[in-house]
Amino acid sequence: MQFLKDRFGKLFRLTSERKLHILKKPELKNQFNKIRQVLFDPEEIRESSYDPTIHLLYRLYPKTPVGEKYLVVVVKVLSKDPFIVTAFFTDRLKSGKIIWTFKSMFHAKADEYAYRKIKEKIG
Repeated sequence: MQFLKDRFGKLFRLTSERKLHILKKPELKNQFNKIRQVLFDPEEIRESSYDPTIHLLYRLYPKTPVGEKYLVVVVKVLSKDPFIVTAFFTDRLKSGKIIWTFKSMFHAKADEYAYRKIKEKIG
């Protein structure tokens, strides 16, 4: 078993069974670093339409063993024991409530910067 950290510092448990389940897919062989990258640096995070404790983390890769695809890492977000459920390549983002995007982080940083600049000017 190992633990992988997401961009917010939360540790997700990855059991040997789940890792084997993920890596036995031919297109995910030798893709573990990408799985780690999606968890730590996703472009978008969505909440499952069916279960609010399931989050889908996405990142688009122009080159994969199956062409340009999103890699999605599916996690179960429990307060005491968050864990990785699975990962797979997909052509499109699944439905579900968007709970975080890279753009939202970028805009938040830009807004924070603008706010500081305005505050500096008005003293």
